[in-house]
Amino acid sequence: MLPLHPFLTSDLPGIGGHIRTVPEDFQVEERPLYLPCGDGEHLYIKVTKRLLSTPDLVKIISAAVGVKAQGIGTAGLKDARAVTTQMLSLHFVTPEQLSRLKPDDRILSIDILGRHRNRLRPGHHAGNRFRLVVRDIADHARTTVPAVLTTLQQRGVPHYFGPQRQGKKGENYLVGAALLTDTAKRAQLSRAKRMWYLNTFQSHLFNHILAQRIDSIDRVFVGDWAIKTDNGACFHVENAEQEQPRADRFEISPTGILFGSRVSWADGEPGRIEEAVMTDAGTTKDALIAAAKTCGFRGERRALRIPLAELDWSLDGSVLTLSFTLPPGAYATSVLRELMKTDTLS
Repeated sequence: MLPLHPFLTSDLPGIGGHIRTVPEDFQVEERPLYLPCGDGEHLYIKVTKRLLSTPDLVKIISAAVGVKAQGIGTAGLKDARAVTTQMLSLHFVTPEQLSRLKPDDRILSIDILGRHRNRLRPGHHAGNRFRLVVRDIADHARTTVPAVLTTLQQRGVPHYFGPQRQGKKGENYLVGAALLTDTAKRAQLSRAKRMWYLNTFQSHLFNHILAQRIDSIDRVFVGDWAIKTDNGACFHVENAEQEQPRADRFEISPTGILFGSRVSWADGEPGRIEEAVMTDAGTTKDALIAAAKTCGFRGERRALRIPLAELDWSLDGSVLTLSFTLPPGAYATSVLRELMKTDTLS
């Protein structure tokens, strides 16, 4: 039986509370990786939306300006139950066409940034800035909040995949696991849908690797594949004592595997943990590699922790207001669950 996902700050009590009481309590601003150069066939815009998912935003823009949804690029999916700001690229769209799209109670503002040569693609952003409000928190928050946040700043935020990947029943990974060996079922799905379910199985296994290493989330061991914070490059750890000071400075972090046909597995103690998680899930390293070759995905390594940057917080009675920046692919709920000690944050 695979374990639940433990907290890094399990020695500290949860502050409880409620999030998303109103959409303005959960605000996200996408940080651009680059700005448009001023020339090209893609019009870059910045949109602030409220209670609207990114796919639904794309549909509204597509209908309003007369461009196919495939001609609209985004760098990331933003939460629907929130107020969020993100960039989009519109292929062969003019400012005059865009003027047909009027702000309303869901699309709060639209700003034209300029033209660029390439479309926005997933991951083409530098991270997200969050401003969150947690209401009705416990009386001990005044001492607990700084203790939790100090630990997260020093050791890192556990890089669990959020529960939203696994659907309402939390069982999407079971479909992904079945697809690895069920060729008939794979043939019934589009490639995008097929890869989505396979990715949920990858993330499910990664979460359990992280759970096994939660107490040493900031330590590297011989056999690890460590990732560089500044550029995402991975390297094999052969001398843990030599590399640990870099981990202490958050220049590098240990990783877990998102299995595939080409990705490197850890060896030593980290490798033993990875293979033990696969065994507990009813599969093996060799079986996953073979299935990934058949299904056509390479896999990658993912950091076990992420930095908590630009942190600012304040307490007003039973209300916590919290602001911070996370890198692409990271979940604000990873910070909230350490504070609130709950997984019901979706």
